[in-house]
Amino acid sequence: MYGISNKSWPQRLTIILSECLFLLFVYEFLFPGWSDFFRLSEGDFGRKVLLFIFCIIVFLRMSFMVVYLLKRGITWEETGGVIFAFAVYYIGFSILGGISEEPLDWIDGIAVFIFLTGSVINTLSEVLRDQWKKDSRNKGKLYTGGLFKYAVHINYFGDVVWVCGFALLTRNVWAGLVPLFLLAMFIFLNIPKHDSYLRVKYGKAFEDYEKVTKKLIPYIY
Repeated sequence: MYGISNKSWPQRLTIILSECLFLLFVYEFLFPGWSDFFRLSEGDFGRKVLLFIFCIIVFLRMSFMVVYLLKRGITWEETGGVIFAFAVYYIGFSILGGISEEPLDWIDGIAVFIFLTGSVINTLSEVLRDQWKKDSRNKGKLYTGGLFKYAVHINYFGDVVWVCGFALLTRNVWAGLVPLFLLAMFIFLNIPKHDSYLRVKYGKAFEDYEKVTKKLIPYIY
């Protein structure tokens, strides 16, 4: 996954097209039109609208990442993992939240804040790194500035935060398992694999960086 230099356009397009299909399913489920096949419960309309807005924001951010920010190649194995994850986010969260008849309240305001905060952390960290790498003077150097000075994998932290906000919006306890699983996957799979790659690529520069910087959660871990 790391170190692949090809553009991987078939994989990128597959991810985006899959997300489009998920969005169509979610829309039909939340706002049934020609068919009531997907209707499980009336649910709260305001919550449905907010759930769909969350999905649209995730789609726009993810498309920007896949098409523009992500410079490395993508394997088909990674593509399958990404598609599965976003099926859970779009469809899973929409179903769990869409059947809730709980009206929007202050807890959902907290969910919106958490979701937007995580989204900004994730996307802003990637944008700042991309801008830094465009400077030819930084070619071959390790980026440790911007939000990455707070955690080696601050972009992953942003992912966990926005997923927590999305899960909270569903007001379903089962949705809480999703960010917990994502956190475990980052800690035990993605981060060790990514760190191994960075140690090989940047050597002592990365070793010094990780000694003085938290791994995932700023000021904590």
